Amino acid sequence: MRHAPGNQGDSPRLNVGSEHPMDPEDLTMADGEDPTPENVERHRRLLEEKGRRAIDESAP
Repeated sequence: MRHAPGNQGDSPRLNVGSEHPMDPEDLTMADGEDPTPENVERHRRLLEEKGRRAIDESAP
């Protein structure tokens, strides 16, 4: 198992995606959808409502 950058100790820290900022366009594409204005707006509301949880629930 590889260690996350800056963490070379015995306990690796996994990068799962939600620790980095994601904009609505990124979340739309992570869900496998085209970034149409409607889809981006829906994902913007989802990010506003759920925050990081929206990313964890959407991105693989």
